[in-house]
Amino acid sequence: MKKPDPAIVLVADTSSEPLRQALQRYAGEYRVESADSLASSLPLVQRLLAGGVPIAMLIVESTLPDASGLITMDCLQALSPTSKRVVFTTVGDYLATIGQLRTAMSEGRLDLAGVAPRGPRDEELHAALTDLLSDWGWSSGRPVVEALRVVAPANNPDAARIHDFLDRLGMPHGMWSPESPPGREVLDELGEDAGGPDQAYPVVRMHDAPPMVRPTMAEIGAAIYNPETLGDRVFDVAIVGGGPAGLGAAVYGASEGLETVVIDADAIGGQAGSSSMIRNYLGFPNGISGMRLTQRARFQALRFGAKLQAARPVQELRLGDPAGNGHVLQTPAGEIRARSVIIATGVKYRRLGVPALEDLVGLGVHYGAATSAARDLAGLDVHVVGGGNSAGQAAMHLSRYARSVTIVIRRPDLTATMSDYLIREIVANARITVRGESEVIDGGGNGRLEWLMIRDNAADAVSKVAAGGLFLLLGANPHCGWLPPEILLDEHGFVLTGRDVPKGYWRDGVPPASLATTAAGVFAVGDVRAGSMKRVAAASGEGSSVVPLVHGFLAGIDRG
Repeated sequence: MKKPDPAIVLVADTSSEPLRQALQRYAGEYRVESADSLASSLPLVQRLLAGGVPIAMLIVESTLPDASGLITMDCLQALSPTSKRVVFTTVGDYLATIGQLRTAMSEGRLDLAGVAPRGPRDEELHAALTDLLSDWGWSSGRPVVEALRVVAPANNPDAARIHDFLDRLGMPHGMWSPESPPGREVLDELGEDAGGPDQAYPVVRMHDAPPMVRPTMAEIGAAIYNPETLGDRVFDVAIVGGGPAGLGAAVYGASEGLETVVIDADAIGGQAGSSSMIRNYLGFPNGISGMRLTQRARFQALRFGAKLQAARPVQELRLGDPAGNGHVLQTPAGEIRARSVIIATGVKYRRLGVPALEDLVGLGVHYGAATSAARDLAGLDVHVVGGGNSAGQAAMHLSRYARSVTIVIRRPDLTATMSDYLIREIVANARITVRGESEVIDGGGNGRLEWLMIRDNAADAVSKVAAGGLFLLLGANPHCGWLPPEILLDEHGFVLTGRDVPKGYWRDGVPPASLATTAAGVFAVGDVRAGSMKRVAAASGEGSSVVPLVHGFLAGIDRG
């Protein structure tokens, strides 16, 4: 049975005709429905949801006969919390309403606010709407075309990890049970005995390739990128880490003619790729998901000729002669050689250290935002541990699905660790509660997470709470265990660069270049670097800024 097309619901009165005409552009793939008031829109939305029609977007006029646009949006969003929320004002109401709409945007109550179109071909409007619909389709909808199919029984932790990996790569895929027709179709390709009691899961099929049984992330990454054999070639620069810093270096390095390879132990995109929405990145006034941002950066790097290697951890860096065969990066799939190396491995979330919860990772317990898991949390109570921006972004995203979201932090409040814009959004969100001076000490469930034990450190009391999901964003540690001792680290394990390098390692009284390490031809950028800002924009900026230093280093080798 064909699934119903998602709906776009328009609630407008005075400006309904221009808006209705503008939305006809989407009528071929969306069900465009309209109402003229709060009173008429409520039963419309309820009827659509009762009929199994997902609502991709709610578009409301700022002034309606029986309520303001914001009140109407709040009522409709309570019925359909995953819908994208747009409020338009007319030119006549602009001065009277734009201040309230901007405040609502800053509180996270709206995804977009603007002036209703007055004529055809308002392409700026359609660009903004298309971005929102694209984000909805990825975060709340289901892919129309599946590049991969993952077949596994419910609550399979390996399948959950593959699901999250593919989500962060932006690869459209379907998750299917062995009993479903698509799942059965994949299993039948394995032979007569497939799907029996001894069948191993998950089974993954990409396009028309033979199914893979319990594939590693490296095998899936190789299938997606189909990397050519690197052979004995020596790259100009090898970038270890594919987050914003690494991708920034890849785009600028490859675009300027450097033979560039990016190697990441996980999905290309880093932790930023799992962020549900980044609202303070320059140039994206309506915000952009981390997956979309890093996906676009991957496309840029590939377009300029950079080679990408996903799920390929670097085990060791052996310093060499950059003028000869270069430095050597040892990976499970073999060696990669490069005349220069950029360390952009970022940081890893600290482990909680509760054995019962570690056993449930992938079964309701997640390190990082794991936005792919949000769709399955409807009607459940969710907890987020952490007080940084990543935790705040995860809480806001989860609140669109879960019944309640509780942020658990050891500090009394969020003011010292989270950006002000996120704090304002959290305060304005009725589904989110901040539980200060507290920590998670235990948890469990029958096959997946069902409950948590939380200690209130101020009251010295312990309580047991229901929990369908636990998302752990516990600060982070640098990933530098693979580096040789010639590359100096600070007392916290971050890579020292530039003037932070002790004077005993300076040459002729001159410190290394700003992003250079204590090893010739090795640079560090982004969160892994001591003294970095730990922000996406700063990391991507450092990635682009390091490329002239690489050029200068390589030019010095070529001259002498």
